[in-house]
Amino acid sequence: MSDPKKPGPQRQRIAEMLRVDHAGEYGAVAIYRGQRAIFDKLPHKARMAALLEEMEDGEAHHLSTFDRLLAERKVRPTVLAPLWNAAGFGLGAATALMGEKSAMACTAAVEDVIEKHYAEQIDELTDSEPDLCETVQQFREDELAHKHTAEDEGAHQAPFYRALSGAIKIGCRAAIKIAEKV
Repeated sequence: MSDPKKPGPQRQRIAEMLRVDHAGEYGAVAIYRGQRAIFDKLPHKARMAALLEEMEDGEAHHLSTFDRLLAERKVRPTVLAPLWNAAGFGLGAATALMGEKSAMACTAAVEDVIEKHYAEQIDELTDSEPDLCETVQQFREDELAHKHTAEDEGAHQAPFYRALSGAIKIGCRAAIKIAEKV
């Protein structure tokens, strides 16, 4: 593990990684909360609500891990957390209002971007930060499982799937770049 008090480019890069990963997990929890705000109210959607709750619990575990890592390494979280919360909740609620398949298309799109983002981090962390690398590897596996679940639940059959997925992926990639710095 790098010394959290030691200045330098590696410390700065690790801080960026932790900040963006924390922001991403924060946003993911907000998306699931937005989806559940819709599906929890509909008795005939209880199975979907339970599935979303299970995935949200996984993201909440990731978030608490990054909360701890930010504190341990004295890294500030993104100042845009309120924006990620509102945007995530809104995206979740909007896709849930569009239907189960659209909610799953949202999950598949987000998880596709995040698992690729984590894969890039793993390549960067392998030699210098083995413990953090192991954590990111496990979380990447979790994100892939969520993506596969969403696909199994009909993500690709959502109305306007390509446009919806594409727009969400663009938003996720932009959020990653912004959260690294802000």
